Amino acid sequence: MRQPGLSSVVERRLLVNYRVAPDVAARLLPGPLRPHLVHGYAVAGICLLRLGHVRPTWVPKALGLRSENAAHRIAVEWDGPAGVETGVYIPRRDTASWFNSWAGGRLFPGEHGRADFEVHETPGRMRVALAARDGDTRVDVTVELSDELRGSELFADLAEASCFFRGGAKGFSATGSGRHLDGMELRTSAWHVEAGRVRSAASSFFDDPDRFPTGSATLDCALVMRGVPVSWRPLPAMASRFADRRAFVCTESIARRPLRLPSDAQLWPGSTW
Repeated sequence: MRQPGLSSVVERRLLVNYRVAPDVAARLLPGPLRPHLVHGYAVAGICLLRLGHVRPTWVPKALGLRSENAAHRIAVEWDGPAGVETGVYIPRRDTASWFNSWAGGRLFPGEHGRADFEVHETPGRMRVALAARDGDTRVDVTVELSDELRGSELFADLAEASCFFRGGAKGFSATGSGRHLDGMELRTSAWHVEAGRVRSAASSFFDDPDRFPTGSATLDCALVMRGVPVSWRPLPAMASRFADRRAFVCTESIARRPLRLPSDAQLWPGSTW
């Protein structure tokens, strides 16, 4: 089945970024992906994303849906037909929406686990916390907006960070089968990010010593995107293979399971996802 392109508005996209030892990051990646290095570090992080007006491109904006979502990401590169390409590998996606969980990997690329979110936002400060319903993942971060990017060892300034993440618009997600990666590309003509200052951050993914031995993953910086219209274009699936079976553990928890829709479920007006 041909998967549709999607349109939406990024109401809030909070990127909490870590610098990671390259060999540690490489163990978490399926072939043919490899870490995209910046000043000798791999770059990984958490994307905490609230989307509004999400709908297929042919559906009116007023009928679009809204959802809280999260993705754990590692910046990657791979050899494409025209040379080296860049993007992100997403070992896990979570959502507050039953519809996203059901439709991801079916109607559009990207399998999602279910999670409960707690969000507190003001114009200058935001706290986003989530707990996956399968018990595998927990996140709790608080970030304040800043006039400039400070303290990062990955990026000299906000402009450099913005350029790097804009170049990672192609995302390939783990699937329950482990044999291929779902692909989606973010597109926008209104790209704009702001600097953030992390006040606190806890992540069961990055704080796991089996996945990231002590000292191998260090919190580096945060970026915020707000009120940006975007579209999402499906990409051809990428064949994948895991050299280390242990790297596959986080994809197994989002393996495809049948989901019965609620009797009062609505796919468009009145739903949130």
